[in-house]
Amino acid sequence: MSFRKLKVFIIQKLQSEIPQTLSYHGVHHTLEVLEVCNQYIKRLKIAKREAELLRTAALLHDTGFIWTYTKHEERGVSFAREILPDWGFHENEIDRISKMILATRIPQKPQNLLEEILCDADLDYLGTNRFYTIGSTLYRELLTFKLIDNEDSWDKIQINFLSHHRYHTKYGKKYREPQKRHNLETIFRRKGFQKEDIESDL
Repeated sequence: MSFRKLKVFIIQKLQSEIPQTLSYHGVHHTLEVLEVCNQYIKRLKIAKREAELLRTAALLHDTGFIWTYTKHEERGVSFAREILPDWGFHENEIDRISKMILATRIPQKPQNLLEEILCDADLDYLGTNRFYTIGSTLYRELLTFKLIDNEDSWDKIQINFLSHHRYHTKYGKKYREPQKRHNLETIFRRKGFQKEDIESDL
């Protein structure tokens, strides 16, 4: 199996078939998640085949958006099971890749290290200073699909999501949680809430 060729195949499919209205869940997001996974692979010295499974799951985790906006993870798993045998993956490996993809469903419930890495990579931006830049693309996407009405409803979603989300890896907990908390506090203060309101929601 050539991961490089598989990557080209999936990225080209995303570029040509994923709806252009997906300002957040576009091919750029998939590439960013893959890059964060690569950082974890180097940081944790993950074995070669394990790394290939993780990278493959990262490439496939949002392919379901090609066909559906809701339950896209399940559709992505169906696509993975359809194509991966032809790329040399064994059944047990495809099962593991499928579980990694499904672990990214909200609320995230990873059961092992590779699932934790993919989940944290998928939402890495929440704990970075790119939170507002990347978040604005999700805001536009949700507006397009009429899943929110305005900035007020967006702020409520952000507050609820950030309050309940937790990183899973040791790295995420140490290096992403603090900035994520800061991002949440910034939204609270912009909305006029006090510190005790922030603490009660965390």
